[in-house]
Amino acid sequence: MKTASTLALIAAAVLTTAAAPLPAPSIDGFGDAIHHWQNRNGKAYARYAESDVAAIADNILLLQHDNGGWIENRDPLRILSDAEKAEALKEKSSPNFSFDNRNIYTQVDYLMRAYSLTGKMAYRDAALKGLDLILSQQVSTCGGWPHSVPSKTTYHDKITMADEVTSGNLRLLRHISIGDYPFDKLATSWRDRTKTALTKGDACLLKLQIRQNGQLTGWAGQYDPVTLAPVKGRSFELVSIVSQESVENVRYLMSIPNPSPEVIASVEGAVAWFKRSAITGKRLETFALPAPVKYDYHTATTDNRLVDDPNAPLLWARFYDINDNSVILANRDGVRVKDYADIHPERRSGYGWYGAWGQRLLDVDYPAWKTRIAK
Repeated sequence: MKTASTLALIAAAVLTTAAAPLPAPSIDGFGDAIHHWQNRNGKAYARYAESDVAAIADNILLLQHDNGGWIENRDPLRILSDAEKAEALKEKSSPNFSFDNRNIYTQVDYLMRAYSLTGKMAYRDAALKGLDLILSQQVSTCGGWPHSVPSKTTYHDKITMADEVTSGNLRLLRHISIGDYPFDKLATSWRDRTKTALTKGDACLLKLQIRQNGQLTGWAGQYDPVTLAPVKGRSFELVSIVSQESVENVRYLMSIPNPSPEVIASVEGAVAWFKRSAITGKRLETFALPAPVKYDYHTATTDNRLVDDPNAPLLWARFYDINDNSVILANRDGVRVKDYADIHPERRSGYGWYGAWGQRLLDVDYPAWKTRIAK
């Protein structure tokens, strides 16, 4: 039998635990949007502290359109002037929204976390409105998501893997479907809807994985929503297997708790492709320009070049030919070029043509996944 003093200690411990404050939601999901905003507008503007959750969430509420979506590449920490707030209110009726650059599902997650911290129902309602939009925009023919709505280019309506459009939405739906915080108190009806969409999306991801000579590889950046054939994105993003986005697709598949044989085969095939597609003996070198060069979408202070280095770490091209797996490079005119030096300086400094994207996947993520599924 427990003594009164023991019971008092237990009660005190429970109260202390219950009173422990939840941490402020991470803003990491907005990193790409903030980067693009600052590329266009600079960094000299007032911003809320990351700990000011209510102010950031209120910004996200203000920028949400009536249809539940958000346009891309806004900094949710930016302190808006009265004129900017008035303009945002006028934009609420706009039908435009975009999943590009890790958009919408990041706002949904942040708002639900803000609701858990503050109890403000407006945050929860806005998050569910955004979630409803995500579910409504899943492409019926396969289960991925479009880049942007309404479509204003040749690629906005395509099923998009680029910038984690599809994998990001699937990751959110998986968290919701299994009741992860901060979605642990959602009604069963929401979980049922997300489970249905998740099943369809997972099947789509497996279906769209590209094969070369019968071997599974990675994924294209975009697919036609009717034929499901790989298609080009922007003028310089030709039809290809895209290494960076394929990494995120593999990581998503690795996050599935009890993977099916099909999921395991998909991961193994993609990892094998990363191994045989790695570039050795080349290093991407960044060097300073004599003076900044201003382009339409960024100001360049550096340029890049490939140099020979027998001791260089593994490197991957952004794009690989879906037929012969050769590296694909192109300029804004859409013409494929042979060498990195043939890329215009604007695209060399403003776009990631090469990177170490597969390194952590091979060295850390894949071995950890193999250990987990072996158990």
